Amino acid sequence: MAHVLALDGIRVVEFCHVVMGPTCGLILADMGAEVIKVEPIDGDHTRKLIASGAGFFPTYNRNKKSISVDLKSTEGHEVVMKLIESADVVIENFRPGAMESLGFGEKTLRAQFPKLIYCSLKGFLPGPYEHRTGLDEVVQMMGGLAYMTGGRFGPLRAGASVNDVMGGMFGAIAILGALHQLKSTGQGQFVQSALFENNAFLMAQHMMEGMATGKPVSPMPDRVRAWALYDNFKTLDGQLVFVGVVTDTQWKVFCQAFDLQALLEDPKLKTNPQRVEARAQILPIVSDIFSKMTKQALMDKCESLGLPFAPIAKPEDLFDDPHLNAKGGLTPVTLLNGVRTKVPGLPLEMNGQRLATRLDIPAIGEHSREVLASLGYESLEIEKLIQEKHIR
Repeated sequence: MAHVLALDGIRVVEFCHVVMGPTCGLILADMGAEVIKVEPIDGDHTRKLIASGAGFFPTYNRNKKSISVDLKSTEGHEVVMKLIESADVVIENFRPGAMESLGFGEKTLRAQFPKLIYCSLKGFLPGPYEHRTGLDEVVQMMGGLAYMTGGRFGPLRAGASVNDVMGGMFGAIAILGALHQLKSTGQGQFVQSALFENNAFLMAQHMMEGMATGKPVSPMPDRVRAWALYDNFKTLDGQLVFVGVVTDTQWKVFCQAFDLQALLEDPKLKTNPQRVEARAQILPIVSDIFSKMTKQALMDKCESLGLPFAPIAKPEDLFDDPHLNAKGGLTPVTLLNGVRTKVPGLPLEMNGQRLATRLDIPAIGEHSREVLASLGYESLEIEKLIQEKHIR
């Protein structure tokens, strides 16, 4: 019997671009929903991004079907309304008011289709900022994340689109909750997720740290570590390895393994707070030991001892990571330029299975004919719509 995915039978219509909205759709698609991406006639502009945006489309659009439609034409509008009528979920992440101007706003659609779950993914949830244009970088700057990352180096955005990705994830969580509630109420609902509120959620631990300690919160590069050893160390071959010792048991194991009995027996280093205060004493000793070991020797030693450690990897190193490659952590896709590669899948298992690629990254309008046929359009009608450039 074929394995049935969790969201098999759910149809999602996605009006999304860039990262946040497509991430939400990707999560639902990987979990088995039929996600139909509605693109303009000339395609989602994300397809054309270069430089740091070149990876967006191929990362967040597998397992989706593409239909390319002129939303401003009467015929194109009619096609999309029929599509929405067949759907369980609509997701969108366009600027405030854009969907309403096209006739696909939440109030309009849910008045016609009361069981519909409509998810908006924006820069800000309702409030004084809701009409602002939100970007990941904008909310990182105004929400404290850039301050926490950069510290003495000045504000520095995080090294990934953390709010876009997490905002999309929270949108998917809200949709799953709404789908569950639909079973008991028979009613759909309007759900929202936003970048700024996501960023505030990320900052909660630092906000609470300040309240708990009564002290201003120090940015990551400037703060006192929570543990005596929680640093990058240079090895004999000029490489860096992160090593952490975060419990009293690990401290004992570490000292015994590296012949640091004097540190272990020092009554001034018995507790973690004492060791944090003595970092200036401890770090030079440990750095000297590690500087006489190769990167591999140090990692092998830490692994055998059960100590936290990590090489300092670059993104491209992950393609060859043995752990990611062992059990389906990377899933195959074909880039827009035809290159076959692998991309990290969702970081979860369901029923002992990783969620893999079922549909490759779609070409613009690749599934237009298929989707229209599922809505009851005859072949001649479909070809006429294509000929008149209402769809592609």
